[in-house]
Amino acid sequence: MYLQCGRYRLALPLPSSMTSAKGGRPQVMGILNVTPDSFSDGGNFYSLETALSRAEQMIAEGVDMIDIGGESSRPGAIPLSVEEELARVMPVLYALRDCGKPLSIDTYKPEVMREAIAVGVDMINDINGFRAVGPDVWRVIQDSECALCIMHMQNQPQAMQIKPQYEDVLFEVTAFLQERVHTIIQLGIDRRRLCIDPGFGFGKTLEHNLALLKNMEQLQASLDLPVLAGLSRKSMLGAITGKATDDRLAASLAAALIAVANGAQILRVHDVGQTVDALKVWQVATR
Repeated sequence: MYLQCGRYRLALPLPSSMTSAKGGRPQVMGILNVTPDSFSDGGNFYSLETALSRAEQMIAEGVDMIDIGGESSRPGAIPLSVEEELARVMPVLYALRDCGKPLSIDTYKPEVMREAIAVGVDMINDINGFRAVGPDVWRVIQDSECALCIMHMQNQPQAMQIKPQYEDVLFEVTAFLQERVHTIIQLGIDRRRLCIDPGFGFGKTLEHNLALLKNMEQLQASLDLPVLAGLSRKSMLGAITGKATDDRLAASLAAALIAVANGAQILRVHDVGQTVDALKVWQVATR
């Protein structure tokens, strides 16, 4: 299995091999937030200099791709203007586009998608599942080879954690992603450019998140697409461990390995080096 990711073709482990390392190592996507208010590392890499230094560190640690975000999507986050988001992310995209790793842009704004594609971004990671994209930007996406990560989110960041409710979270998340995938393919996008994200923490309680984590293999099988899991430092891990955001490394690594064992082929993480090491041990021990 592979994911066509802009300039790169990413080899992914087959779902049937996820309980062992025989199918290869899952991809590690490093998070690079150029925001002052991200829930986990807001302000740490806000300047261009610190953002590039962090990217260099992730590359040295073995990152497979870098996900660049200019707007926080933490619960209660205030939306950012298009102009401000572009001012934050475009200098980083220009500076890193020849770094040798696929670049992803974490945005739901069509205007930002258009500008990022013009620079040569390799993936668009949309928390809104590409629901706000109009025909003009779809034409730009069609003419590119960038991958699309389609995520599920109930409600919007400002209110998504105010009593989220589902009759059957696995069924409803799967149905949403199936509809989005069908619509996007009908718009002329090759399914080999698509991956899906169940959206841990985006309009979901701890129980909802755990149900999705335990049944990720079923979700993957239903859509037959690569699954990206973003569990790193999430509040669900804090609810389980009682640890603060910056003290959730052990919990994040445990969640990452559980996600891989249950079918995740891409891990979106803050702690790149530690995740790469954990996956190396997993690979050797499960051959």
